[in-house]
Amino acid sequence: MIQIASLLTEQALADEFVNSLAARRLDEKFFYWFPLSVRAWLALCSDGAYRNFVRSRSLIAQSRAELAGQTPAGEIEVLSLGAGQGDKDVLLLEALRGHGRSVRYVPVDASQGLLEIACQSAGDAGFPAQGIKADVSRADHLRALAADSRTPPRLVMMLGNTLGAFDPLAMARALRELLRPADLLLVDGEVYAGDTVAGYDNLLNRRFAWAPLHSVGIDEADGELRFEVRDDPRLPGLYPLAKYFAPSRDVVARVGGETLALAAGERVEMNHSYKYSADTFTRILADAGLKVRWRGTSDDGRFLMVLAERGLR
Repeated sequence: MIQIASLLTEQALADEFVNSLAARRLDEKFFYWFPLSVRAWLALCSDGAYRNFVRSRSLIAQSRAELAGQTPAGEIEVLSLGAGQGDKDVLLLEALRGHGRSVRYVPVDASQGLLEIACQSAGDAGFPAQGIKADVSRADHLRALAADSRTPPRLVMMLGNTLGAFDPLAMARALRELLRPADLLLVDGEVYAGDTVAGYDNLLNRRFAWAPLHSVGIDEADGELRFEVRDDPRLPGLYPLAKYFAPSRDVVARVGGETLALAAGERVEMNHSYKYSADTFTRILADAGLKVRWRGTSDDGRFLMVLAERGLR
């Protein structure tokens, strides 16, 4: 049986979606909400075209024994924030079990569909799993995920460049507040290069990006999906990759019984993805009060993974 507790109801998500689209934006969680979006995401990950998924998964596969050896002996809870379908997580769960750890798995995501897959996969591999449907960008939801006196040492994870789907400076500070002295944080990020945009502008990634718009009756004949790299003036080496939909004609989005008109020339801001220089990524963690214990880099040098603990500020 799949066990999922909910801090975020489907009705709340529906209300947020309508309000978000009315404000001419589509937040991160809506790209994994619709069933079509889940299908497009799974196809993107399975094909190999999404290099960040490949890089992150390969780093876990190559480093899982070393990472498991860094964790405290005995019982451990793995809290995976933005877990998605959880396939990278299961690799690490198995390594922890191989090191004699007693593992409890808690995947957290806003997508009911992906959470079900994560919990099912962990259960099939023999791990007790309790999914939590939540929006980790909300401070109240993060507070609800805080450990209590009964919670064993934790490995908190945010993998797949998920930190970059939010404001990485603010999220790094929030992650530190989740950690106790015995807890560890595993987080990764994409290293920016000149061809970063080209890595996203491919058929499968565009299908994934279009999925929420297709779900409300908007398609490629109605306008363009555009990618662009911007600069974040707060830190050198911090690059948000933005995307947006630009209607080329007046269109109507249909959500259930509701409609929303978009005029030609308007712009719907879609989810962003921060990229970093390697030094900037580790600086963000250090400035948030996180101390690096281990660091790994993908074979192509384009992805960085860090195991950290709560340090002194």
